[in-house]
Amino acid sequence: MISIDGLAVKFGGTTLFKDISFVVNDKDRIALMGKNGAGKSTLLKIMAGIQTPSRGKVSAPKEAIIAYLPQHLMSESNLTVFEEASQAFSQALTLQKELDDLNEQLTVRTDYESEEYYLIIEQVSELSEKVYSQAEVNYDAEVEKILIGLGFERIDFQRKTKEFSGGWRMRIELAKILLQNPDLILLDEPTNHLDIESVQWLEDFLINSAKAVIVISHDRAFIDNITTRTIEVTMGRIYDYKVNYSQYLKLRIERRQQQQKTAEEQRKFIADNQAFIDRFRGTYSKTLSVQSRVKMLEKLKILEVDEEDTSHLKLRFPPSPRSGNYPITAENVSKKYDQHIVFSGASFSITRGEKVAFVGKNGEGKSTLVQAIMGEIDHGGKLALGHNIKIGYFAQNEASKLNENLTVFQTIDDVAKGDVRTKIKDILGAFMFGGEEWEKKVKILSGGEKTRLAMIKLLLEPVNLLILDEPTNHLDMRTKDILKQALMDFDGTLILVSHDRDFLNGMVSKVFEFGNKKVREHLEGISEFLARKKMEHLRELEIKA
Repeated sequence: MISIDGLAVKFGGTTLFKDISFVVNDKDRIALMGKNGAGKSTLLKIMAGIQTPSRGKVSAPKEAIIAYLPQHLMSESNLTVFEEASQAFSQALTLQKELDDLNEQLTVRTDYESEEYYLIIEQVSELSEKVYSQAEVNYDAEVEKILIGLGFERIDFQRKTKEFSGGWRMRIELAKILLQNPDLILLDEPTNHLDIESVQWLEDFLINSAKAVIVISHDRAFIDNITTRTIEVTMGRIYDYKVNYSQYLKLRIERRQQQQKTAEEQRKFIADNQAFIDRFRGTYSKTLSVQSRVKMLEKLKILEVDEEDTSHLKLRFPPSPRSGNYPITAENVSKKYDQHIVFSGASFSITRGEKVAFVGKNGEGKSTLVQAIMGEIDHGGKLALGHNIKIGYFAQNEASKLNENLTVFQTIDDVAKGDVRTKIKDILGAFMFGGEEWEKKVKILSGGEKTRLAMIKLLLEPVNLLILDEPTNHLDMRTKDILKQALMDFDGTLILVSHDRDFLNGMVSKVFEFGNKKVREHLEGISEFLARKKMEHLRELEIKA
């Protein structure tokens, strides 16, 4: 059991938390919810021991292991993937090596009566107790199992981690956490860099193998599947619900309705007493009653209604210039790097107004094909853009391209042209950047705020072909819902590279599956595609059985 007692956090004159307390029990799977800036990531860092609260403490048994996966990526390493993942067992392996070294000394020393010899025996006894108290583990087998579950192939094990993209390096960090068999796993946006199959594997691992878990995620399907408890951080305090995210949303509405009713009753009570005071102030016979009511109102604690995120992301794409009937036509398109074939034989066409999804494991060529469409890389075969195509492209690292030394306002002012310049403040407001945030430097924005700012830049010019590569990373659920509606209303052609099942569902009518060095076209939505894939996998299992 891990307990959080009276936590308070202050930054300058702002109070982020005040007296937060709760207990994490074994097998708890908790979703940590709240609007951007509420302090969710700060709370995880405090529990991980990375940040110190202004007041309060986190208490855990001495032997408890708390593992933390942050949003930011690990640094590049010269170790191989297998060596880096094996660092999870570094403490156990170090103990074993020390024990082996001491035993080696005992076999060669002959000073049996010396003080040093007896000291070595004591050390061997102490280390042996520690080593043998640990469960017997086949470390190599465990590393292999976790890495394969997270999407690595055996041929990747001996590659240097620095050869991998940020998303794959994040998986290595996740592997190290899972291998520690921690008593509490803290995950901050773990699905941002995982493909759909790896997310499903992680869900299964957390449900069936993990002890306690606290997760911050904007992937609605993921947190609904894995969590059984929801803790909401709002206005410096928490509300603890013993239900998953979908049920929490219903209970939260009921809570606010009750708060509003009680607050309204209190306002009427205050108004009635204030009217009495105003009416009889100065009336001698009512002096005691007036004074009594004044004192009562002075001591009365005003009830607060939890903030409702009423900000609206009024995402409206400008009308699309009319394009040709086939914005993209591919004939036998292929791409390889040296002897490594990413994909080959890709032949398809996308018609005007279609909304399609690129799905598949990371590294199978989704972003590579997007780069080919954009003309950023060479490729085999023929890839043609239709008449009058104007592309709007949102890359995975779009937010990182922002100039961190500019303010929010300057970022948009620098790219706005013509009449749009007169509407910059309205546009920023629509993207939940209030007036007090216009002068914030980009470098202090959260990941979600940077993503929203990068999205604004994309919207300033009318386009008829939108290509979005993982646009929902770091976006909260409210923003994702509004972005999804805007994309569904978009009258141009849309290509979405995404692992977010909930976001894709109901929006795309065609799925391009990347895998086994091929690009396969499926004339169906994402839910039908996933349902059929599951049936295929079951048939394969039956055949093997």
